[in-house]
Amino acid sequence: MHAGPVLRTARPEDAAAIAGIYAPYVRDTVISFEVDPPGTHEMHRRITTTLQTYPWLVVEDAGSVAGYAYASQHRAREAYRWACDVAVYLDPSAQGRGYGSRLYTELLRILRKQGLRAAFGGIALPNPASVALHEKMGFHHLGTYSKVGFKNGGWHDVGWWQLQIGAHDGVPDEIIPFSDLRA
Repeated sequence: MHAGPVLRTARPEDAAAIAGIYAPYVRDTVISFEVDPPGTHEMHRRITTTLQTYPWLVVEDAGSVAGYAYASQHRAREAYRWACDVAVYLDPSAQGRGYGSRLYTELLRILRKQGLRAAFGGIALPNPASVALHEKMGFHHLGTYSKVGFKNGGWHDVGWWQLQIGAHDGVPDEIIPFSDLRA
């Protein structure tokens, strides 16, 4: 009997499992606008780099990574540093179990603790499951980039959702890098 799902910070050694979850989204859908699935080495690099500034979480079920969520830089210009993009990906066998909500709840809690003020989710449309998850978490639709990406033989829209995760009053403190929160 296993103890149930466990949420934890991703580790570089999770790279193969994470790459395995992500590959079908890249290869078989337009959910990701990447064209070639990143391998274990590249995913290892992404996890290591991300964890310096932002959280990357996994949910383990029966000892295996069943899904993950992470935050990343929203835009490169310095004034955007209090905003981030967020994403969640689940193994198909883990969908419908509440793992996406659990991952996002914890991810957003950490982002607030870091001092971030806004989280954005870009969703290739149509994707009713992702839209429902984001709206359940309190995100609201900002707008849609029409026919912004060409993949799998067609043009695709991307909708953008936003969640205010902190107050916008006064001069903000600098964000706390995730690596400093964990120390």
